[in-house]
Amino acid sequence: MKYTNATNVLPEKLIMEIQKYVQGETIYIPKPEKAYKTWGSVSGGRRWLDHRNTAIRQAFMNHRSIEELSQEYYLSVETIKKIVYSNKK
Repeated sequence: MKYTNATNVLPEKLIMEIQKYVQGETIYIPKPEKAYKTWGSVSGGRRWLDHRNTAIRQAFMNHRSIEELSQEYYLSVETIKKIVYSNKK
């Protein structure tokens, strides 16, 4: 988290109003909810997992066993079951 001095970015009137509640302390002002990005959307992690899970589902549909997929992808049997039996496509 980056620190910014309020006097550099906020109008004096607003600073005086905030000082009625907080003086000399650090406060956190969160982003608006619509500015948040979903997990993995920036790094590509979500896309990679979706691709992996699609490959697992496809292999399962081609008669690969859950135990085989568990060993191949280094995931637990329960995790493979969640992937192959979920409704996501």
